[in-house]
Amino acid sequence: MALQEIIATGRRKEAVARIRMSPGTGKIEVNGKAFEEYFPTSNLQNSILAPLQVAKSTNTFDVVVNAHGGGPNGQAGAVRLAIARALIISDVNLRGSLKEEGFLTRDPRMKERKKAGQPGARKRFQFSKR
Repeated sequence: MALQEIIATGRRKEAVARIRMSPGTGKIEVNGKAFEEYFPTSNLQNSILAPLQVAKSTNTFDVVVNAHGGGPNGQAGAVRLAIARALIISDVNLRGSLKEEGFLTRDPRMKERKKAGQPGARKRFQFSKR
């Protein structure tokens, strides 16, 4: 165990990310893989690193992520929220700058459930007058 390990959770859509953040060299590991391997596009990588860059602690913490559910975008959003929450636990003074950038807002949008008697959440079967 590290000297001071911070555990945080982030969620987006159906994705859940549980992280363990400890002082280190900036290594990020997601589900046992390197972070660049798990999230191959630079958009997703930048999205995850954004809270660390705002806090100016990119190479200060090692992050071990356990992500499941949803797709790559949802998981990236969940990891970003978890990292932002962990940074606040490590230093309360970062709250203002992280909140200003919108990293602490849990995106409440979820997939709407399919209703009975229709093919999707909103779509209806074709109506036949005769």
